[in-house]
Amino acid sequence: MAPDGNRSTERAAVGIGGALGVVRGHRRALYGLTLRVSVLTAVAGCVILAGGFAATWDTFEGVRDYADAGIANEDSFVAYADGGMPPLVRAGAVVSLLLLFLALLVLSVLHTAYAVVDSHATRDGGPLTIREVWRRSRPRLPAALVVNALTGLAVGAVEVAALVLWGLLDSGEVPGVEPTPLHETATPRYTLVGWVLPIAIGCLGPLLYFRLSVATAETVLEHRFPFAALHRSWVLTRRARWHTLGVGTLVTAAAVLVFGAARCAAAPLARLAGLGMLWLSDDNVWITGVLMKILPTAVALLLLPPVIMPLVCAVFARLHAALCAREEAARGVRAASAP
Repeated sequence: MAPDGNRSTERAAVGIGGALGVVRGHRRALYGLTLRVSVLTAVAGCVILAGGFAATWDTFEGVRDYADAGIANEDSFVAYADGGMPPLVRAGAVVSLLLLFLALLVLSVLHTAYAVVDSHATRDGGPLTIREVWRRSRPRLPAALVVNALTGLAVGAVEVAALVLWGLLDSGEVPGVEPTPLHETATPRYTLVGWVLPIAIGCLGPLLYFRLSVATAETVLEHRFPFAALHRSWVLTRRARWHTLGVGTLVTAAAVLVFGAARCAAAPLARLAGLGMLWLSDDNVWITGVLMKILPTAVALLLLPPVIMPLVCAVFARLHAALCAREEAARGVRAASAP
C-alpha cells in the first residue's frame, strides 16, 4: 500500500486533471472572462503606478537637486535626507494599498466565476457565455470579496508575526537570545529560536490559506455568510488535510514558478523603461531607479491572471466540489449503516 503522502499527491494530480477538464470544456467563457479581467487589471494597475509617480514627481526632483548640490560642493550626503523619504513612503503606502485592493478584487472575481462554472459543469450543464457567467457571479461578488479579505488578513497576520519575531530576535530585544556577532558561528539557541521558529511560523501562513481555500466557492455556491463560509472551509479541509496540502502545494509551486519566470523575462524591459524615464524626467536617475526596480515585479504580477490563475481557481473550485461530494458519500454510508 502506498504511503499517505504518495496517495495524497496522486489524488492531487487527479484533482488538477479534473479541474483542467472543466476549463477545457468551458474554455470560451472562462478564458474570455479571464482575459477581460486581465486587461482591465493591467490598465488599472498602470494607472495606479502612473498616479504614484505623478504624485511623487516633485519629491524626486527635490531629491535630485539635493544630491546634485552635495556633489557640486564635494560634501558627503544621503540622497533621501532633508525630508525626502517621508513623502515617498506615504505615496508608496497608498499605491500598495490600492494595488492590494485591486488584487483582492481580481481574485474574488476569478474565484467566483470558476466556482460557478465548475458547479454548472458538475450538473452536466451546456456551454455558458461570458455574459451568463458574469450574470451568475455578480450577486455573490461582495461576499466573495469579504471572504478573500478575511483570508488575506488571517494569513497576513501570521506572516507579519513571523517577521516581527525575526526582527526582534535579530535586534537582540528578546531576553536570553543574543544575535550572532559578525563573522561568528550562530549559537544553537539562536539558530533554533532566531531562524527555525520564525520560519516555522511563516510556513503556517500557506497552510492556513490552504485550509481556507474553498471558502469562496462555499459562499458563492451555498450562499453562506463569509464567516460561516470560512468555518465551513475549515471543516471540509480538516477531513482531507493531506489532499488539501497536496493540491495547494502543487498550484502554489506552479504560481511561484510562473512568477519567477515572468519576472526574469521582464527584466530586459526595465532597461527600455529606464531609458524612457530618463528622457521623460530629464535624466533624473532617482525616479528612474525606482521604476527599473519595480517594473519586473509589476509585469510578473500582471501576467499571473491570464497565465496561472485559471489553473489555480479551477483547482480550488474542483477541490470544493470533491470535498463536498466526499462528505455527502460519508453521510450516506453512515445513514445506510444506522439501525
